[in-house]
Amino acid sequence: MAEHLLEVEHLKQYFPVREGLFGSKPLKAVDDVSFTIDQGETLGLVGESGCGKTTVGRSILRLYVPTEGTVRFEGEEITAKNIHNLRKKMQMVFQDPYSSLNPRMTVEDIIGEPLDVHKMYSGKKERREKILYLMDLVGLNAEHATRYAHEFSGGQRQRIGIARALAVDPKFIVCDEPVSALDVSIQAQVINMFEDLQEKLGVAYLFIAHDLLVVRHISKNIAVMYLGHMVETAEANELMDHPIHPYTESLLSAVPIPDPKIARQKHRIMLEGDVPSPLHMPSGCPFRTRCRYATEKCAQAVPELTDRGGGHMVACWNK
Repeated sequence: MAEHLLEVEHLKQYFPVREGLFGSKPLKAVDDVSFTIDQGETLGLVGESGCGKTTVGRSILRLYVPTEGTVRFEGEEITAKNIHNLRKKMQMVFQDPYSSLNPRMTVEDIIGEPLDVHKMYSGKKERREKILYLMDLVGLNAEHATRYAHEFSGGQRQRIGIARALAVDPKFIVCDEPVSALDVSIQAQVINMFEDLQEKLGVAYLFIAHDLLVVRHISKNIAVMYLGHMVETAEANELMDHPIHPYTESLLSAVPIPDPKIARQKHRIMLEGDVPSPLHMPSGCPFRTRCRYATEKCAQAVPELTDRGGGHMVACWNK
């Protein structure tokens, strides 16, 4: 048995972007990212828009072919040759419940499509029984089966997407900001459903999100990304209560607090400058152009993740 369910080592994802008439330059969407996820665990992946979170998830599942690095699932390296067989064990819930469902297919056909692809039933009766079981699992009624996606609300559509991901009984699901397009009241329902499904089925998640409070609620561990680099990883409560990296400190200072007395005493850390272009990255540490602790050393080399105690990993020269 493998030590971890999923192992990502030195993952890089570069996209060629044309410059001028004949030249091209690599856009470094993900640059040397490593992490592990255990069976039945959730790793929350946070960072601002454009930092490479979604690209990490898609590269793991080979929706994008990685530029460099290795991804192992249950000890087996994922390649172009074995990815079809591993698709049954690894699935994805997409961010937009409006564009990720085929408008020409009924709910029954949408959820049943993975069963058809992997031939996971012996007859029409077994297929329908599995679909109705999955619908019940995510809180949809049996009479919804013959309807089309446009007849549902955003929250219901996302439930259809989750049922589709669960159809092949996966061990690991990439959840790509699955609640960001939903109303706040619906977000809580969907998050609680993810937790219930994990408890019932033992499935592991890579949970990609912007909202740190949501991530803290659902995740065992949290990883923070900035411009394609992993800058800090730790156990969820440890990272939220004792952030070390200046970028993580800034992110957490922006989290709203419901108590006005505590909120007034809280100091908001404002970052100066703009986010650099991934096409024209600064030398050394990618965060140095906005960091109040930056020194000459920061411009010379990219800091590696180092353990600051208890598995709290930080990539910073000065903290």
